[in-house]
Amino acid sequence: MADQIVFSQSPLAPLPSFDAFCSQSEGWGPFSPDRYDLTPCFEYSTLYGGVSIVTTMILVARYYYLTTYGVPHCFGRTAWIYWPTQVSIALTAALMVTQAGSFLFEATVIKGNNNYHDVPLVAVLGCLGMGLAWIAALAVNRLEHRFEIRSSTIVFLFYLTSIAATSVILHTHYDLQHTTTATTTTIIQLLPLILAFLVQLVGFTVEAWPRGSTRVQQLSGAPEYDKANIFSRLVMYFFQPVVSIGIRRTLTADDTANLLSAGSRTQPGYQRLSARWDAALQNRARNPRNRRPPSLFWTVMRTQLVALLPIIMCRIVIALLSYALPVLLSRLLDYLQDYETKPQSYGIFLACSMFMVALFVALLYTYNRYLMFLVNVEVKAALISMIYRKSLRLSPGSRMKSTTGEITNHMAVDAEQWNEGMVFLSSWVSIPLETGIALFLLYRFLGWSMIAGFLGMVLLLPLQGLQARLFESMQARKLAAMDQRIRLTTEVLAGIKIVKIYGWESAFLQRILSTRNQELAALKMIGVLQALMSIIFISSSLIISLITFGVFVLWGGPNFTPGTLTPQVVFVSMTLFAMLRNPIASLSDATTSTISLIVGTRRVQEFLLREEIREEDVIRFKNVPMNPQDAVILIRDASFTWSDPVSPLLTETTVENEERQPLVSYEDEPATLETHATLESIDLSIRNGSLTAIVGRVGQGKSSLLSAIIGEMYKLQGRIQVSGRIAYVPQQSWIMNATLRDNILFGNEYDQERYQHILFACGLEPDLAILPAGDMTEIGERGINLSGGQKQRVSLARAAYDNADIYLLDDPLSAVDAHVDRHLWDHLLGPTGLLRNKARVLVTHGIQHLREVDWLVMLKDGLIVEQGTYQELMKDKKMFYQLIKEYATARRPSLSGRRKSSAAVLPPQESSSVSGELNPDNGSSNIDINNTLLVPDVHGSDSMSFTLSEATDISDQEADETATPNPERATPITIVKDDTKKDTKAELIAAEKMKEGQVDTNIFLVYMKALRYRNAVVMGILFILAQICFVGTSLWLKYWIKRTQESQDLISNASSDNDTRTGEPPSVGLFLGVYALLTFLYVLLYVIVSYLTFAQARIRASELLHRNFLTKIMRLPMSFFDTTPLGRVLNRFSSDFSSIDDRLPNKLFDVTYFLVTVAGTFMMIIYTAPQFLMVLPVLVATYYGIQVCFLRISQVVTRMYSVSKSPVYQHFNESLNGVSTIRAMAVQVRFIEANGERMDRMANSFMGSMTAKRWVEVQLRLLSTFVLLFAALFAVLGRERLDPSLVGLTISFAMSITEEITSLVRIACDFQNHLVAVERVIEYTDLETEAPEHTNVVLPPNWPSQGHIRFRNYSTRYREGLDLVLKNISLEILPAQKIGIVGRTGAGKSSLTLALFRIIEAASSSSCPVAQNSVAVDMREGPNEREEEEEEEEDGGSIEIDGIDISTIGLEDLRKHLAIIPQDPTLFAGTIRENLDPFYSLPDNLLWESLSRSHLKPLISSLPGQLSFVVSQNGENFSVGQRSLICLARALLRKSRVLILDEATAAVDVETDELIQRTIREEFRDRTVLTIAHRIKTVMDSDKILVLEKGRVEEFEKPEVLLARKGESLFYRLAEQAGEI
Repeated sequence: MADQIVFSQSPLAPLPSFDAFCSQSEGWGPFSPDRYDLTPCFEYSTLYGGVSIVTTMILVARYYYLTTYGVPHCFGRTAWIYWPTQVSIALTAALMVTQAGSFLFEATVIKGNNNYHDVPLVAVLGCLGMGLAWIAALAVNRLEHRFEIRSSTIVFLFYLTSIAATSVILHTHYDLQHTTTATTTTIIQLLPLILAFLVQLVGFTVEAWPRGSTRVQQLSGAPEYDKANIFSRLVMYFFQPVVSIGIRRTLTADDTANLLSAGSRTQPGYQRLSARWDAALQNRARNPRNRRPPSLFWTVMRTQLVALLPIIMCRIVIALLSYALPVLLSRLLDYLQDYETKPQSYGIFLACSMFMVALFVALLYTYNRYLMFLVNVEVKAALISMIYRKSLRLSPGSRMKSTTGEITNHMAVDAEQWNEGMVFLSSWVSIPLETGIALFLLYRFLGWSMIAGFLGMVLLLPLQGLQARLFESMQARKLAAMDQRIRLTTEVLAGIKIVKIYGWESAFLQRILSTRNQELAALKMIGVLQALMSIIFISSSLIISLITFGVFVLWGGPNFTPGTLTPQVVFVSMTLFAMLRNPIASLSDATTSTISLIVGTRRVQEFLLREEIREEDVIRFKNVPMNPQDAVILIRDASFTWSDPVSPLLTETTVENEERQPLVSYEDEPATLETHATLESIDLSIRNGSLTAIVGRVGQGKSSLLSAIIGEMYKLQGRIQVSGRIAYVPQQSWIMNATLRDNILFGNEYDQERYQHILFACGLEPDLAILPAGDMTEIGERGINLSGGQKQRVSLARAAYDNADIYLLDDPLSAVDAHVDRHLWDHLLGPTGLLRNKARVLVTHGIQHLREVDWLVMLKDGLIVEQGTYQELMKDKKMFYQLIKEYATARRPSLSGRRKSSAAVLPPQESSSVSGELNPDNGSSNIDINNTLLVPDVHGSDSMSFTLSEATDISDQEADETATPNPERATPITIVKDDTKKDTKAELIAAEKMKEGQVDTNIFLVYMKALRYRNAVVMGILFILAQICFVGTSLWLKYWIKRTQESQDLISNASSDNDTRTGEPPSVGLFLGVYALLTFLYVLLYVIVSYLTFAQARIRASELLHRNFLTKIMRLPMSFFDTTPLGRVLNRFSSDFSSIDDRLPNKLFDVTYFLVTVAGTFMMIIYTAPQFLMVLPVLVATYYGIQVCFLRISQVVTRMYSVSKSPVYQHFNESLNGVSTIRAMAVQVRFIEANGERMDRMANSFMGSMTAKRWVEVQLRLLSTFVLLFAALFAVLGRERLDPSLVGLTISFAMSITEEITSLVRIACDFQNHLVAVERVIEYTDLETEAPEHTNVVLPPNWPSQGHIRFRNYSTRYREGLDLVLKNISLEILPAQKIGIVGRTGAGKSSLTLALFRIIEAASSSSCPVAQNSVAVDMREGPNEREEEEEEEEDGGSIEIDGIDISTIGLEDLRKHLAIIPQDPTLFAGTIRENLDPFYSLPDNLLWESLSRSHLKPLISSLPGQLSFVVSQNGENFSVGQRSLICLARALLRKSRVLILDEATAAVDVETDELIQRTIREEFRDRTVLTIAHRIKTVMDSDKILVLEKGRVEEFEKPEVLLARKGESLFYRLAEQAGEI
C-alpha cells in the first residue's frame, strides 16, 4: 500500500507526517464513507487519545490537591473495595500497554506479511495513552481511599468513559470484519483489549457498589450526600431511603436529619465568606480615595467561584446537548424521507442517540440544580450568620437605624433571596449560549431570513433594560414598606398586653394595614410591569417566529425568491422556536430575580457596613489587680454620649437601658443638633469587694453610667478601664425561652452545691418547690410565665452563678416586694451577702439600703455632683442630704435589727453559711453547706399553681418565718445530685405543630376565594383561549405546508403531462395575515391574564389574607401569646406572607399555563397521531403515581422547613433583646454557636425539600426520555407506512410535551407546597378569639360616672388546666375611694387588675377562650390538689362597675373607659402624640396639659418636633422612669372614673414617686384609684388597704385599723418588714 507508514531503520529518519498516523483506508473521518459509523482513526484518537490526555491531567491535579490539602479520615480502608479496584486498575493498565505493543508489533514487524492487518499508528498511541492514564488512576485511587469515604468521582467517570470507548472501538472492529473486504484485526489480536473491557466491567461494578454498610462510612457519620458516589448523586439514589420511608409512613425530623452536606453548613460557609468580606473591607481601608463600599454581591460570587465552575460547565454542556436534539431530529426526518438507501440500524442509532442525549440532559440538569441549591443554602446560611454576628456588634447609633424587625427582615427576606439565587445567576451563562445556538441552527434551516427574527430580538432588548430599572425601583419600595410593616408588627405583638389593656387594637390595626397597603401598592405596580413585559418574554418566540417565517415565505428562496416551507424546515424550526422560548422566557425571571437578589444583598451589605461598637473605648484586663487597693473600674475625666460623635448620618438615639435621655430626633433628614454628652467629666474609681450605689432622679444618667462601663456608649473623651469579668443585671430583666436552670446556668457547667446556694441567696428555692418541674420548668418567651420579681431574681441568679469579678446591677430591687428586697440584700447583694467580696455597682431608686453601702455616687444632668461615703455626704448637707431628709422614714430599724430579722429565715447553722463566698479561682463554693437545708414546708401548705404572670414568689410560709420564726414548721430538703423534680406537663412552649398528609382541599378553596372565584374562572378561560391561538399557529403552518405541497405537486404533474393548467400558489398575504392575527390574539390574551393574575387577583388575595390574619391575631386572648413564641407568629407575617405575595401567585400562574399547554399539546398529538391514545393512559397513570409519591414526601419536608425557621427567628429576636447582657457577659460565641445550630437545622430541612424536588424531577425526566425513545423507535420501525411530516410533527411535540409535563408536575407540587403558607396562616385564623369588642348592651352616658366597683364571689385562672389565681373575691369599692392593694408576689395583685380589664375572664365565663387557643401542654395538678377548688370552679362570680356586669359589655367599650398606669411602661414606635392619643381624637392643648401634670412638659418641649418627636422602638430613647411618666399622661387623658396603678412607680426614684403620687392625689381626687405597689409607703395614705393572700382577700380595712392590730395583721407585718413602721 502506497499510503502505508514506512519506518526507516535509521535513528535519524524524520518523523512521519500527521496523515501518516492514520494508515487505515477510511481515514480520519470522523464518519466512515462506507459505513454509518465512526472511523477507527477518529475513535482511537478521540475516544482513547483525547480522553486519556484529559483524564491524565485531571488525575495529576487531583493527586496534587489530595497530597497538599487532603485530610485523612483515619477510618482505614474498605479492603473488599480497595484491593479489587486496585487490581482492576493495574490489570487494565497492563492490558492497554500490551495492546499497544501488539498493535506496534503488527505495524512494524509483520507489515510486509500477506496477513498484515491495517493498524494505524494512532491506535498504538491511543492504547498507550490509556495505559498511562490508568497508571495515574492507580496512584490517585490509593489516595482517594485514604482521604475520602466515598467512591472517587474521577475514577468512577474514567471507568465509565473507558468502558464506553472500548465498547465502541470493539464494535467498530467487529463491523469492519463483516462489512469490508480489507483485512482487519482478529479476535486473538484484540484479546488484550477484550480482557481489559471485561476487567473494567468488574472493577467498575466494585467501584460503584454502595458503601453505606462499610465500616468507613458508618464511622464517619457523614451526611448522606457526602457518602454518595457520582451515580447516586446524578439519579438522587441517596435520597431513596427517605422516599421509601415516606411512602410507608409520615416522615419525621430524624428521618431527614442528615441531608445537608458538611461543606454547606453554617460555620465553614461563614468562615469563607467572612474572610473574603473582611479582605474587601481592608482593601477599601488601604485606599482612602476609594469611597465606594465593597460589593457584598461580588464578594459572594468570588467566594463561590470554585463551586460555580462545575455549575457553569454543566450549564454549557446542557445547552450543547439540548440543541443536539433538533439536529438529530433533522437527521431522523431526512432518514425517513430516504430510508430505502440507508439501513434500519442507522435509524435505530439516531433514535437511541436522541434518547442518550435526552438522558444526559435530564441527569445533568437535575444534578446541576442540586449543586446550585447547595451553593444557595451555603450562601444564605453564611449571610444570616454574618447578620447575626453584626447585630451583636452594632453601635448605639446603628441599633437605632436597624430595629429588630428590620434585622429580622434581612434574615427572613433579603437572605432568603439566595434560596434560588444561583439558579437565575447561572442563567446568564446559558441564556446567551442557548439563544446563539438556536439562532445558528435556525440560520442553517432558514438561511438569512433568521436575521429578521434576530433583529426583532435586538429591538426588544432596550425594553429589557427599562424593565430592570423599573423593577429595581419598585422592589426597593416594596421591601422598604415590608420592613416598616414587620417592625411595627413586631413591636405591637411584643406589647400586645398593653395594646389590649388600653383598647388600642383597632388603632394599631389600621397603622399596620396602612403600611401593608403601601407594600401592596408597590406589589401591584410590579404586577402591571410583569403583564406589560410578558409581551417580550413570553410571547417573543411567537413574535419572532412570525417575523422569521414571514420573511422566509416572501424572500427566503434563492435570489430573494419566496421560500418553500417543507416539513423538515417547519418542524425543526418549530422545535427550535419552542426551545428558544425557554431562554427568552427565562430572561424575564432571571432579570427580576437577579434584581431582587442584588437589591436584597445590597440591603444586607448596607447593614453589614453599619458602625460597630468601639471596643477600644474601654480598656479591658482579664484579671483583677493583685493589689486590693487598685481599682477594678477606673474612669478618669470621661464623657459619653448615645449619639454618634463622628458620623452625621447616625442622628438617631438608641437606648437599650432605661435611664437614657432622648438626645437627637429620629427624623428622615439629618439632625442639626450638636452631639450632646449624656455623661460629662466622670471621675470614678471602684475597688474590688466594694459596694457602690448610684443614685439620682429619673433620667439623670444612672443606667447610662453602667452602659458606659460595659462599652455600650460612645466615649467622647477621657479614659475608662475595667479589670476582670463582668456580670450585668439590666433593669428590665432579660429571660430566655429555656428552662429555669438553663436561664441561671447561662451556658456554665452545672455545679450542684454552688447552684443550690445561689438559689437560696436569690430566694428561688420556694418557687422551685411549687413549679411543675422544679428548675426544669420551661420559662416562656420574655419570661411571660414569671412575675416581675421572679424575673429579676432569675436575672440576679444568672449573674451570681457566672462568678464574675464585677457586678453591674441596674436597680434589681425595684421589681420585688419589701420582704424579698430584704432577703436579697442580706443574702446576696449587701455587706453580708454572697457577693460581698465582689465589686458591685448598684443603681437604685430606693434609699433604705444606702447607709450600708461603701460608696455613694449621685448623678444630676449627667454629672457626678456628689460622691463619698454615706456619712460624708450626710455631713456635707447638700443634695443627697436633702433627698434623705425629705423622703426617709422617721422611724427605721437599726442595721443590726434588720440583720437579725433576716437571719431568722434559717436556723443558726444555716444563717451563718450565707456569709460564704464563691471562689473566683475555680468557680466552686467555699461555703460549708450541710447535706440538708432547712426551708419552710411549702409542700405541706396549700400551694398555688404555677401561673403565667402571678407565679409564686418567696413562699408565704417563709415570710411568716421571717416575722416570727418557728423552727418546728421547717422540714429538711435534701440536696440531690440529679434533677429533683420533673414533670412533662411543665413544658409551656410546645413544639410547633406540623400537619400531616396532603394540603387540605379546603386550603386551596380558601386561596381561590381570596383570589375571588370569578377571577380564577376568567383566568382559566383566558389561558384556554390563548392556548387555542398558540396551537392554531401550528395547525395553520401545517395547513400552509399541505397547500404548498399540493400546489407544487399540481405544477409538477402539469409540467410532465404538458398540461396547460397551473396550480396557483396559496396567497402569502392570507398566510401572514392569519398567522399574525393568531399571534396578536395570543399576545393580547396573555397580557390580560398576566394583569388579572398579578395586578388584581394576587393583590386581593394578599390583602384579604393578611387583613384577616392580623385582625384575628389582634383579637386572640393573652393565653395564646403566653404560650406562643413571638418568632413563631412573625415567621408567618414575614416568610409565609412573602410566599403568599410572590411565590404562590407565580406558581398558580405557571401551573395553569402548563396545564392548559399540556392539554393542548396532547390534543395536538392525538389529532396528528391517534395511536398515541394507546400509551396515554399508561403515561398519565405513571406520572400521577410519581406525583402522589412525591407529594407524600414533599409536603412533609416543606412543613418541616417552615417549622424549622421559627426557632431561628425566635433566637434572633431573643438575642437582639438581650444584646447588652450578651456583650457585657462576653457570651457572644455561645450564642453564635446556638444560632449556627438552628441555621443548620433549617438548612437541612431546606435541602430535604430541594432534594425531594430533584428526586421527582429525575424520575419525570427519565420517564420523558423513554417516551421520546419509543416515539422515535416507532417512527423508524414504521417508516414504510408513516408520513414524514406527520412523524416530524409528532416527535417535535413529543419533545416539547416531555418538558411540559415535567414542569407541570414539578410546579403543581411546588404550588401545593407553597399552599402550606396559607395553611399555616389559616391555622391561626381558626382559633377562638376574645369576647366581642362591642355588644348590644347600651352603656349610660359618661359610664362609669361614679367608679363604684363590686366583686361578687369572683374567681379566675389564666388558662384551662391551671389553678385559680383569684378565689371567691367579694368586696365593694365605693366611688372615689383610694384602695391600696398589697400582698406578697404571687398573691394575685396583678391578676386583679387583669380581671378588671377582662384580660382574664371569670372561671365559669363562656367568653373565656382558653382551651382551644392554648398551644402549650396544660400543666394540671393532681386530682387531690384540685379537690378543694371544685366548688369554687362551679361559679366564677362577677365584677360590676356602677352596677353593670362587665362581662356583658364589649371589651373595647370596657377597656376604653378604664385608665391604667401599667407595671411595664411600654411605648411604641411613632410620635409622642401617637403614644398618647393613637386615634388622633384629642386637641394639642389637652395633650400638653396632661404632659404638664405628669411633669414631662419641659422635657417634651425641648425635643425636636415636640409632640411630633419620634419615639424609637420600644421607647428606647426614653428612660424607664420617663416612660412611666408618659403612661401617667395617658391615664390623665382618659378622664375615667376608675384608675389602676399596677406598681407604676417601681422604676422611679423616691422623689419622682412622690411627684407622681401628688399628681394622682390632686388629679384623681374624685376618682376611684386602685394602687398596687411594692413600696408600702405609697399606699399608706389610701382610704382602704386590700391585702391579698394566695388569691383570697386576707384583709380589707383602713390602714390605721390594720396597723393597730399589729402582729395579727399581715399588712402590719409587711409594713414592718419594709421599715415603714
